[in-house]
Amino acid sequence: MNKTRLEAFSDGVLAIVITIMVLEIKVPHHAAEFSGLLKLLPVFASYVMSFIYIGIYWNNHHHMMHSMTRVNGKILWANLHLLFWLSLVPFATGWMGENNFAKPTMTLYGMLLLMAAVAYFMLQSSIIASQGEDSVLKKAVGKDWKGKVSPVLYIIGIGFSFFNEWLSGAMYVLVALIWLVPDKRIERTIAHTKD
Repeated sequence: MNKTRLEAFSDGVLAIVITIMVLEIKVPHHAAEFSGLLKLLPVFASYVMSFIYIGIYWNNHHHMMHSMTRVNGKILWANLHLLFWLSLVPFATGWMGENNFAKPTMTLYGMLLLMAAVAYFMLQSSIIASQGEDSVLKKAVGKDWKGKVSPVLYIIGIGFSFFNEWLSGAMYVLVALIWLVPDKRIERTIAHTKD
């Protein structure tokens, strides 16, 4: 099976996710002053954080798809599983921003991030199982310290969310910062394989 449809579908879903998130930022109609925008700061901040997360997933998903040579049913379902969790990000983002990062909203946001990380790992594992232990992805992932530390930090963030929403948010920002640095492992491995 060709991977092109999988990539196009995934790109479309992620584009819709970002569109839905930006549509949640409502224009302040009663205040044509910059002060009216101040009330939107929590909503905008939650949008920025979620936009960065969706961008990280899109970027890494692209590299992972580029490493594949074929697609099977397990990969298709694992990909849908990931997209399911990412499609819920706009809801959690809106709830978090509209409620000034209240503790329950940070708990839900962390749980969605954790589930997306688990789904990403499952997709990665499905691809490696399909492509074999000598696959480009397996070589590129290596020990995958980012993939192992991220769920731990999400769980810590979820725990913090019950008593301090700012510490919780700091954990989620920390994970984003870890992944924000472009991961060149797959690109290097593909280039090395072609040489």
